[in-house]
Amino acid sequence: MLSKLTIFGQLSNQTYSTREIIRDERMIDLLRRIVESVDCTYAEARYQVRDMTEIAIEKGEIYDVSSLKISGVGIRVLKSGAWGFAGTNSTEVEKLASAAKKAERMAVLTSDKRGEKVKGLADVDMAEGKYEITPKQPLEDIAIEDKMSIVVEAEREIRGYSDEIVSARCSYNEIIDRKKFVNTDGSWFESYLSKPEFRTMAICRSGDETVIGIRNIGVTGGWKDLFSKMDHLGIAEQAAGKALRLLKASHPKGGRSTVILDPSLAGIISHEAIGHTVEADFVRSGSIASGLMGKKVASELVTIADSGSSEYMPGAAGTLMVDDEGVPTKRAEIICKGVLVGYLHDRESAAHFDVEPTGNARAFEYSNEPIIRMRNTYVEPGDWKLEELIQDTKKG
Repeated sequence: MLSKLTIFGQLSNQTYSTREIIRDERMIDLLRRIVESVDCTYAEARYQVRDMTEIAIEKGEIYDVSSLKISGVGIRVLKSGAWGFAGTNSTEVEKLASAAKKAERMAVLTSDKRGEKVKGLADVDMAEGKYEITPKQPLEDIAIEDKMSIVVEAEREIRGYSDEIVSARCSYNEIIDRKKFVNTDGSWFESYLSKPEFRTMAICRSGDETVIGIRNIGVTGGWKDLFSKMDHLGIAEQAAGKALRLLKASHPKGGRSTVILDPSLAGIISHEAIGHTVEADFVRSGSIASGLMGKKVASELVTIADSGSSEYMPGAAGTLMVDDEGVPTKRAEIICKGVLVGYLHDRESAAHFDVEPTGNARAFEYSNEPIIRMRNTYVEPGDWKLEELIQDTKKG
């Protein structure tokens, strides 16, 4: 059966079989026709192919070697002041058209129940073109046997590091994402991102005392990017050494104290204690950051930002060139010299607050709607060296 995609009205003279599976090179054209056929304020379609691999070993035994591919299309529609969303794991024309129609119906149904309507979407220069961070040695070029070898060797290295190490765990994970996106505002993009991670854990025990040493790395890039600073055995040694140092370390006295945070812990605090509170959807629902814009919330020495590229660590794990609304990512300043100066936005929240979108609309998989979430959130470096911090800390 042939159709001119008249499910939503005449589109063009291009014909497709309604049960034809559209190949990647034709997907942008088809998605554009689908979204343009919907009677709505705005529509977008996002095609995603994700390849995932995981390898894990503990106590000398491999307990997980898995590979999974998922693919499908998520379609989101804004109509009558409300969003509707539907996804399908099929690339048949008929199924895509049906998903678009379902998203439209969901928007209408949601509108009847929604209190505050979506007033509009912020205008912004939308993404157009292909976005890719070129990996050094693509993950697809590395055999699964080689990926397994580094996990096995690292776990063995940890267990052999000291008799006080009673257990070890190592894992390798990777996600490779390919996306194609179009919307009715004229945006289209194709993107490729690969994100490998290598995790190590050493468990030490002496008497009743048990401690854990962890060393993890992750990047946006390829195999050589992941191990650009240290190989898998060096990472394993760091985890083992950390566990042994913790085992022999004395316990600090209880109470309040001045502490010097390493970059990873400072990043965790930035992410959990600050980042989530300034995601504009949470702000609108009453997060602790609501109503604090322009007020002092930290030391004047503190500047915190969220960035799709991370100027201080290129290839960081949260790197993102364009978000899942077709907005190119940019640096978003959250706190400047102790003062709250910005939230993280998608196009809807940016219109609500009358600011520019920051490129923070993110969807985990094709079957998820994009929501406001962080990229790389970090405290910007100051001009003190570690030795100066230690010297200035009289007690801590």
